Amino acid sequence: MVTLELAGITAHYGRNEILTDATTPSIQGGSLTALVGPNAAGKSTLFRRIAGQMRGAGTVRLTGATQDDLRYMPQDTAMTAALSVYESIILALKQGNGGWRLSNSELAAVDGVLSRFGIASLADRQLPELSGGQRQVVSIAQTLVARPKLVLMDEPTSALDLYRQYEVLEALRLYAEENGAVMVLALHDLNQVMRCCTTTMALSQGRILACGATLDVLQPDLIRRLYGIDSRVERCSKGNPMMIVDGPAASAA
Repeated sequence: MVTLELAGITAHYGRNEILTDATTPSIQGGSLTALVGPNAAGKSTLFRRIAGQMRGAGTVRLTGATQDDLRYMPQDTAMTAALSVYESIILALKQGNGGWRLSNSELAAVDGVLSRFGIASLADRQLPELSGGQRQVVSIAQTLVARPKLVLMDEPTSALDLYRQYEVLEALRLYAEENGAVMVLALHDLNQVMRCCTTTMALSQGRILACGATLDVLQPDLIRRLYGIDSRVERCSKGNPMMIVDGPAASAA
């Protein structure tokens, strides 16, 4: 089983410290982990730090996998290359592996990821022709085609309609389960988080305030600290937890 643990992670832009002593318990693979927090909390910086794109103090401890097994999908999914969807996924699979001849297993991997995310019908379409939501799903497919064991995705559902959000999050959940992968998703919809994610990290002003079981983390007091709102977590008629927003917290009004 793959695990990820952060110990005293820091990151700076110039003299400004963006992450301060970011520390987590061991995060187990096999299910989805959410990274939540307000805008400018440092979520993208944390991803870049874990991915090795930034330096700083502290340690990223990855067991059961290596840095080569890591893939990071940033928010920006702009695609202007004159490639088809199929070609772009082949490029993502072969990048860094040398040579362009595809084995039968590699062809199967490309076809499989197209099928998993319901975009086989887009295979021959050129990237610049796609809608924002289609580009986002293609970017997810590019990220997963090599079957990485540690996956960081920054707002992977932001451009998707409700149906596609559900479909994609379910596909990501199944991927994590099948591959024992650690998958950390930056998400803003806390009801999605409660439905899909076993573990949640809460980040505010560059500090991890909590990391643990999702329903233990997403309590009204913490949500007030993160977002300045009063809220309740209640059960719907089917017994599923959901967050209800009551309004701005008195201290934030």
